[in-house]
Amino acid sequence: MFGASRQKLTLASCCAAHAGQDGLTATTYVLLPVLAQSLGLGYGQVGILRAAQTTAMWLLELPAGVLAERYGAARLLVFGLICAGLGYASLAFVTGFYGVVAALFVAGCGAAFQHSLSSSLVSHAYRGPSRRIALGTYNASGDVGKLLFTALFGVLAGAGMQWQGVALGYGAVVFSLGIVLFFLLRTARKSVEDIESTDQTASTAVKTGGWGVRHRPAFIALAAIVCTDIMVQDAFFIFIPFVMLEKEVPTSLAALAVVLTLAGGVFGKFGCGVLASKFGVVRSLILVEILTAVGIVSILLAPTMVAFLILPLLGVVLQGSSSITYGAVSELVSEERQSRGFAAIYTISNAASVAGAVGFGLVSDLFGLKTSLSIMALVVLLPIAFSVKLRQGYLSQQQA
Repeated sequence: MFGASRQKLTLASCCAAHAGQDGLTATTYVLLPVLAQSLGLGYGQVGILRAAQTTAMWLLELPAGVLAERYGAARLLVFGLICAGLGYASLAFVTGFYGVVAALFVAGCGAAFQHSLSSSLVSHAYRGPSRRIALGTYNASGDVGKLLFTALFGVLAGAGMQWQGVALGYGAVVFSLGIVLFFLLRTARKSVEDIESTDQTASTAVKTGGWGVRHRPAFIALAAIVCTDIMVQDAFFIFIPFVMLEKEVPTSLAALAVVLTLAGGVFGKFGCGVLASKFGVVRSLILVEILTAVGIVSILLAPTMVAFLILPLLGVVLQGSSSITYGAVSELVSEERQSRGFAAIYTISNAASVAGAVGFGLVSDLFGLKTSLSIMALVVLLPIAFSVKLRQGYLSQQQA
């Protein structure tokens, strides 16, 4: 369908956008302990800071998917990178809690124009088993960006650079990435921007509903799985540095907990995509969620050094589940409605991030971090129950 070079250009462009946007998002996690100390924030307020970013993504993710059908995904990808870069750079100039909230909200607005658009582009460019592997590679690129941005933050902070300087520099990098992709995608428009229209022409014989959902109960089950999974994933990243602080780890080393977990996630995003392609979505999902629950409990019970060693292993399954769930979208939604399908799932995931950040933050304020993480370990097992409906959807499609 698409030549190998066109597929690679599509995947490379989306991976670059993903790495930049997710790098900024992950930097927020390591900024939170610093902001909490400098602004004197409670856990609930820490959750609100993260929620400001994800609320913007929640509000704009679905409109971004619909607008892509009219204006093309490439233009919106560039707009999102520029907006996110400007928002993050503005952190260097704001003061006080509400100023930080506003800057992160602007950065979140830009981040909304990325996940569903890129996922749709990659999904259209690849077919068969290679599609899930391509989506796994795309997902892994985000974790590469997260790892690079957060690790470099630790190095720069250790060298004495103030967090405001790091935020300004990161914002400038992502802004520049948007400019570069603008010219790259402009010269290769038929490889990237017109993929959706090509696939629409090829699939006009397929009769689907307005949203193209092939099996509604399975899609609802998938949405519920994503919701609970992301709620725990995001909250864990927010509060794991504070768990390490309670274990009497210095602030500079507490942020290392995020970096180590993200390091495992790089392998998990790719590896779990391959796992699902070989052993099936449902079996892989059940295994990953059980291991995630075990890992969270282990972090709470283990001594400090052992907890640090467990974090990369936990990161593999904590984040690897995303490659399994997001890859399933392409199989439950018709080709001509991929943008909307991914946008719907990412909207749900961003809403879950908001709920997890604020909800677990309040629980931490009221009952302590240990209770909050124990609840996370229980919530992450809920997808096992929802996977029954998801399996029925796959069986129904195979019979059809």
